[in-house]
Amino acid sequence: MKKLINDPKNVVNEAVAGFEAAHPDLVRVSHDPIYIVRADAPVKGKVGIVSGGGSGHEPLHGGFVGSGMLDAAVPGPVFTSPTPDPILAATQAVDGGVGVLHIVKNYTGDVLNFETAADLAAAEGIDVRSVIVDDDVAVKDSLYTAGRRGVAGTVLVEKIAGAAAERGDDLDAVAAVATKVNSQVRSMGVALTPCVVPHAGEPSFTLADDEIEIGIGIHGEPGRERIRMEPADAIVDRILAPIIDDIPFASGDSVLLFVNGMGGTPQVELYIVFRRAAEVLAEKGITVTRTLVGNFTTSLEMQGASITVLKLDDELTALWDAPVHTAALRWGK
Repeated sequence: MKKLINDPKNVVNEAVAGFEAAHPDLVRVSHDPIYIVRADAPVKGKVGIVSGGGSGHEPLHGGFVGSGMLDAAVPGPVFTSPTPDPILAATQAVDGGVGVLHIVKNYTGDVLNFETAADLAAAEGIDVRSVIVDDDVAVKDSLYTAGRRGVAGTVLVEKIAGAAAERGDDLDAVAAVATKVNSQVRSMGVALTPCVVPHAGEPSFTLADDEIEIGIGIHGEPGRERIRMEPADAIVDRILAPIIDDIPFASGDSVLLFVNGMGGTPQVELYIVFRRAAEVLAEKGITVTRTLVGNFTTSLEMQGASITVLKLDDELTALWDAPVHTAALRWGK
């Protein structure tokens, strides 16, 4: 294992300290318990938005803390959910008096710990809603998960819900927008290589030199099938077809197309993937009106990519376009 780390036990703490040092204009950090909040939190009269989960997926979630997106992010150990205590502390830190929304990826530990934190916050008089993100179409009758996993679509839920909160929507409305995005977004990924969790020191799974895993999870969970390596266009066709068929997306739809890198994939390859995905959608009469390409929901150094498609309408498009200022996403005023 070759990694730019010191003690594997201190990876998250040292990374968060580095993030704090790099972005003092955007965030404040609590180190015990550990969480990241926007520099001006709490914002009085604004719905607070908290997300989080295991580390190793950066810039998700800490990189999205800031104006127009998350008010707080709670990083757990690598690939492991944070406990309820820091989630509760982050919820308290961003409560502006009108409630807090938790955005939670659909993994058992995350769901249970955020639920416990929400109950504790409610006991203190904080109104909390939770939206579970489960955009991964790869999961079918899986023995390894409690339903569909939350993957790269989480970024789009966080951005659009964050914009709704920033414009002054109340808690019910922000939760409704987040729920709407989750209902209209679908994702699927492919792994070319495994990743190495620092405290484990060995690959999380094995692939032969000529094998890839279709439908891999962001923690290395099993996918739909393991196949021989194929040209990029054939791989894109394999993972895009189940996405299109799921809602289903149809001719006349306008969509946001998001090609996400898993951490070890060069940008040049991500644009090759995007090119083919856009071609396939166009052939089906689906219009790509918004785009995102890059490493936003990673799996440490895993080589691979995921494709996410979100069905847009005027409201969601306007919220996506709304200003955002975070370490990892920023546009507008």
